[in-house]
Amino acid sequence: MTDDLAARLTAYEGRPAVAGATGKDPVNAPMIRHWCEALGDTHPAYTGPDAVAPPAMLQVWTMGGLGGHDRRTDAYQELLALLDAAGCTAVVATDCEQEYLRPLRPGDPITFDTVIESVTGPKSTRLGRGWFLTTRTDIRADGRLAGVHRLRILKYAPHRPARAPGERRPRPVVNRDNAGYWEGVGRHELLVQRCTACRALRLPWLPGCPDCGSPGWDTVRASGEGTVFSYVVLHHPPFPAFAPPYAVGLIELAEGVRIVADVVGVPYDAVRVGMPVRLEFLACDEELTVPVFRVREAAA
Repeated sequence: MTDDLAARLTAYEGRPAVAGATGKDPVNAPMIRHWCEALGDTHPAYTGPDAVAPPAMLQVWTMGGLGGHDRRTDAYQELLALLDAAGCTAVVATDCEQEYLRPLRPGDPITFDTVIESVTGPKSTRLGRGWFLTTRTDIRADGRLAGVHRLRILKYAPHRPARAPGERRPRPVVNRDNAGYWEGVGRHELLVQRCTACRALRLPWLPGCPDCGSPGWDTVRASGEGTVFSYVVLHHPPFPAFAPPYAVGLIELAEGVRIVADVVGVPYDAVRVGMPVRLEFLACDEELTVPVFRVREAAA
């Protein structure tokens, strides 16, 4: 099976990955300035009427931004799909190489083509077993070759460590400032602190109000209704008592405060920002209960 997959993957070597693409912007002074400010690079060659772009910006002029590229070839998409079908659904960039052939100057229009240079593997790594995919991008300025960018990624199958019997979820740190919160969770109540001076709500619990500084507070019981404000999907590293991948959300409660908790009720890759969720309590073991949020059926 491995030999057959290797033959199918390496058949894509030499085929185009991006063809006839144009940079979204020509080389320009504002982008050069932002780059230099971010890196603290004050070299005089990057300013003034005869400025050139820092050579390491080579890849910047080919990036598609949030909209991505519309010139990726069917061959490249097929290659990625083939790796996905083999279980190599995760990806990490491993290294890149750049060759600088001529300076880039503000106003230079950028065009580029990318070829699938090599597919090698399988390789067992600490992340998982997968294949290294190397692409070479030839970058032209005003029609002339200006540089070459090689990018190598690892497409791999993440380790799925089984949860060992008896492994317990980590215990929360309970102190005098948050003990009431965890006591409420134990009663299946999600309690939100409320400042008795300015009435501002806060979660997580704090010893004083961050808005007005008052140390006085009481609590209100959250309704349990909320939406997914943001989320991440945890793939790696593996951790005892957890079975990745799983989704952890930043949930905005109806009361206006936010809480970090597991999102349940849908596959991890179906979680979306704005999904309505409802509070539940998960008994992890005989000692620990935690709040989680289940996606409402209408949103599933």
